[in-house]
Amino acid sequence: MARKYLIETFGCQMNVHDSERMAGLLEQAGYEATAEAADADVVVINTCSVRERAEEKLYTRLGELRELAAEQGHDPIVAIAGCVAQQEGAALLARSPGVADVIVGTQAIRRLPMLVDAAARRSASRRSGPPALIDLGAQDDVSWPLGVTRRGDPVKAYVTIIEGCNEFCSFCVVPYTRGHERMRAKADILAEVQEAARSGRREVQLLGQIVNHYEAPDDPPCDFAGLLEAIHEVAGIERIRFASPHPRHVTPRLLAAMAGLPKVCRHLHLPVQSGATRVLRAMRRRYTREGYLDLVARIRETLPEVALSTDVIVGFPGESEADFEDTLTLVEAVGYHGMFSFKYSERPNTLAARRLPDEVPEPVKTARIVALQARQRAIQTGLHEALVGSRVDVLIDAASRRRETELSGRTSTNVVVNLPGPAVWIGRTVPVIVERAGPHSVWGRAAEPSAPGSAAPRQDDTGFDTEGARA
Repeated sequence: MARKYLIETFGCQMNVHDSERMAGLLEQAGYEATAEAADADVVVINTCSVRERAEEKLYTRLGELRELAAEQGHDPIVAIAGCVAQQEGAALLARSPGVADVIVGTQAIRRLPMLVDAAARRSASRRSGPPALIDLGAQDDVSWPLGVTRRGDPVKAYVTIIEGCNEFCSFCVVPYTRGHERMRAKADILAEVQEAARSGRREVQLLGQIVNHYEAPDDPPCDFAGLLEAIHEVAGIERIRFASPHPRHVTPRLLAAMAGLPKVCRHLHLPVQSGATRVLRAMRRRYTREGYLDLVARIRETLPEVALSTDVIVGFPGESEADFEDTLTLVEAVGYHGMFSFKYSERPNTLAARRLPDEVPEPVKTARIVALQARQRAIQTGLHEALVGSRVDVLIDAASRRRETELSGRTSTNVVVNLPGPAVWIGRTVPVIVERAGPHSVWGRAAEPSAPGSAAPRQDDTGFDTEGARA
C-alpha cells in the first residue's frame, strides 16, 4: 500500500501555496493524500507566526496528535514547516517534547521528502532515539521545478513571484521568517502561469510579501507592471490578481498598466495598518495619513471602478484614543470594500518587540477592534446593497459551502456571489443579476443560464469578502 500524507495549513496565501508545493513533492516521492490524521504516515503542519493565535493553533494540534498516538497507537511522522518552524527551530521541541520528527524552515521545503524518509528510517521507538531532524537552511535559489506543485483549487492558481521582504515594518516578523527579498525569474513565472492555463486554471494570483516591488532578475527593464503585461498575454488566463502590494510601491506606471489590462482584476489590496501618522511612523511604514489618502485619490482617478481593501492593526504600542479615532475616520473616508483587522500582538525578534512596550491594555484593544469591525461591516453592507438589481460577471470557483444546490464565485472586484446552478459552471464566467446582499457576500441568479460564458468585468462590480485569513 502507498504511504499517505496529510498537510494542515495555517496562515496566508503564501502558506497555502507552500503546502501545494510540499504536497507535490511528497506525491513525487510516492505518497498519496489523505484527509485524516489517523490514516496518515506523515502529518505536515505548515505554520504561521504573523499572529499569536496561529502559533497557539500549532501547539494545540501537536497535543491532539500526541493524544492520537496514545489512544489509538497510530504514530505518524510529524513534520513542522512554515514560519513558526523557521522562527523557533529547536525551541519547538522544548515546548512540545517528543512530538515532532522533522522541523523544516520556509526556505528548505524542497528537502521535505528527504527529511521525512530519514526520519522514517530511524528507530521505531523514536521518542528515545535521535532528536528531530531540523533544517532551517537559507535558500537564495527561488526557482521551483515546473509541474511538481499539486494545486488544490480547480479554477485559481497561486504563483509566487517574490520570496522574503526587506521592509522591516516594526510589527512584522516576515523578514525574520522568510528572509531577505529574492525575485523569481520572469521566465520561470511565465512558464508556471502557462502551465496553470494548460491545466484549466482561469485565474492566477501573484504572491509576494511586497508583490509590487518585483523586478525581473533575468530581464532588468521588467518591473511589476511589465510582468502584468506579460502575463496578460497568456492564452486561457481570464483574471489576474495579486497580493500584497505596499502603498509606497504603487506607481503611476502600475496604475496605468492596471487601467489598460482588462484581465487585471479591479480590486487593489492596499494595507494601511493605521490611520494615524504618529502610529505609522512607529510602525516604520514610511508614509503618512495624508500621503496615503492622496494615493487613494490618485488610484480612483485612474481606476474609478476599483474596489479597495486593507489591513488594520489596533492597539499598537502607544496608540491613543485620538490615534484610533484617526483610523476610524480614515476608514470612513476611503470606504473600503473589505478589511482584515487584528489586535496587535508582540512578535518575536521584531523592532516593536525589542523597543516598544505593549502598553495598550487587552480590554482596550478588544473594544477598539469591535468598534472598527462594526464600522466596516456597515460600510460593506451599504456597498453590497448598492449592487442589488445590477448585473455582475462572476467567475464560478466552487460549490457553495452553505447549500448543496448553490455555487460560489467572485466578481472582478472580489465580491463573493452565491447563486444556484449546476457544477458544470465551475470555471466559467457567468453573468449574474444580484437579488440580495449581506455584509460578506451577495446572492443572485444567472442572467443567461443556458449559455454562460466569459465576459469582461463590468465597471459597476463592487464588493469584497472579509472572511478568511491573511498575513
